[in-house]
Amino acid sequence: MPVLSGMPLAETRASLRQTPTEKRRGEEHAPRETVPGDHGHILTAARPGLFQTCANPGCASGWLHLWRSRTAPVFENGWSCSAACTAAQIAAAVRREMDGRGSGESSHRHRVPLGLLMMEQGWITPAQLRQALDAQKGAGGRLGQWLVRRQGVSEQLVTRALGVQWSCPVLPLEFHDAEALTSLLPRLFVDAFGALPLRVAAGKLLYLGFEERLDPVLALAIERMTGLRVESGLVRESQFRAAHERMLRARFPKVELIEAGSEPAMIHALSKAVERARPAGSRLVRVHDCVWLRMWPRPQAGPLPEADSVEDLICSVGAH
Repeated sequence: MPVLSGMPLAETRASLRQTPTEKRRGEEHAPRETVPGDHGHILTAARPGLFQTCANPGCASGWLHLWRSRTAPVFENGWSCSAACTAAQIAAAVRREMDGRGSGESSHRHRVPLGLLMMEQGWITPAQLRQALDAQKGAGGRLGQWLVRRQGVSEQLVTRALGVQWSCPVLPLEFHDAEALTSLLPRLFVDAFGALPLRVAAGKLLYLGFEERLDPVLALAIERMTGLRVESGLVRESQFRAAHERMLRARFPKVELIEAGSEPAMIHALSKAVERARPAGSRLVRVHDCVWLRMWPRPQAGPLPEADSVEDLICSVGAH
């Protein structure tokens, strides 16, 4: 019979005779580390110890994992005792995210048109609206831009109207430190979805800015990934564009992009990445048509890790 390294034989036998209740009590008092959690909370996960239970509900290894010198990876606050169990956990997470497509969406198909809303508020005249619509029809672009360029409407007023249209606040852009915020999400999401992290208040609330329309799917994904509550709003166009360009030039976390041929291929690629990195924590969320896997090589002390202390993987399933 194998002998547990570093433990006297008497202690080993006593440990093996522990009841399930005693084992659970031992796990409850195990050292714990801080990792990001869902819905604005910071969760703690027990460091895998001698009697740590594999997080895969279908794990069949039983007592065999006692003799494995394996303390990582940790995926969504649960330790896996083998590569097969890691794959099972990730497969369940991918199915959860894919089955949840559509949640968090907010189409706003029945919004009051911007021009009509501004006219009803008395902010523009029917003539101004008609001329701006004619210019938009002939040259394209956004109605608000034509109201500012040709009709003398202030940019601030157009942004205010967009805020009413989307039922969201207009956020100020003051003391914006792009470098301090890049660890919150990959550069690809900032660029592709027109998002601009503005600031973190009290270590709990992230203000997320957009130029013309909100992206509730992205906001929910960031909230779930970071544990921060996200407040989305609009930023004046001229301010947004300058700050957005500065942020895209900043240094972001390392990211790997993968296009898988099928959902099983996606699961295989994600599982392989987690097993290779053996992170102290990792999490998976969906962002529109892709999934975002973030890995923390070491435990985090707060909601804003350094850019070099996280690794991101963005995976999508290619069209057939």
